[in-house]
Amino acid sequence: MSLHVPKLGADPLAAFPPIETALRRPDGLLAFGGDLSPPRLRTAYRSGIFPWFSQGQPILWWSPDPRLVFETAHFALPRRARRSLKRSDWVIRADTAFDAVVAACASAPRPGQDGTWITPGMQSAYSALHAAGDAHSVEVFDGARLVGGIYGVSIGRMFFGESMFSAEPGGSKVALGALIAQLRDWSMPLLDAQVGNPHLLGLGGVPWPRARFIECVTRLVDAPPPVSGAWTDAFGVQAAAGLAERPMAALPT
Repeated sequence: MSLHVPKLGADPLAAFPPIETALRRPDGLLAFGGDLSPPRLRTAYRSGIFPWFSQGQPILWWSPDPRLVFETAHFALPRRARRSLKRSDWVIRADTAFDAVVAACASAPRPGQDGTWITPGMQSAYSALHAAGDAHSVEVFDGARLVGGIYGVSIGRMFFGESMFSAEPGGSKVALGALIAQLRDWSMPLLDAQVGNPHLLGLGGVPWPRARFIECVTRLVDAPPPVSGAWTDAFGVQAAAGLAERPMAALPT
């Protein structure tokens, strides 16, 4: 690479460079190379680092400052979304269609974005992490049709969000709201959303200084997880209409 960032070695358990050495421009670029094996990914997330790169690029590792998070105790669905949910027949499940959610996120069009960072290699890597019990999805169904979803990595009592999609208006909001409500019930106070954008900020994401984020992550990843393995049974089958009744103070429309 032309940028002055270190290249990772072959050991997937080796420590990453100190996050304080990440570049300011582009914000948070820390290292390149290595692999996407489950041990490497676990080491990265435990350190507040995530992979993000496009097809044809080397694997790039990031730890931006600030970091966008959702505080599960304060999250609120927009009023308009809550009103529409009261008439919804959608149901929400977890870990029943992980690969389908990742594939849908990879193919979802994004404003201002040509292509996707969820390459076939990334999809395979997170599928392996899911099989190991460390990556999870929350899925929204209209009958048998998948209309929204979100996936990410859970370590200890920390959830690191990766991507979400909508096949119908509001599908991703329902998935995000259901996930955050469940995290709150499981005493998991934080969802990492990585990098801010107007959509996530409008949903209540909050920029945190990286140092504060890392301090919380260091504590939360070592806490005992609320569920071991798949979340399917513990999450259950939830009615999307019930999400409108959860005790979340609504944000303005």
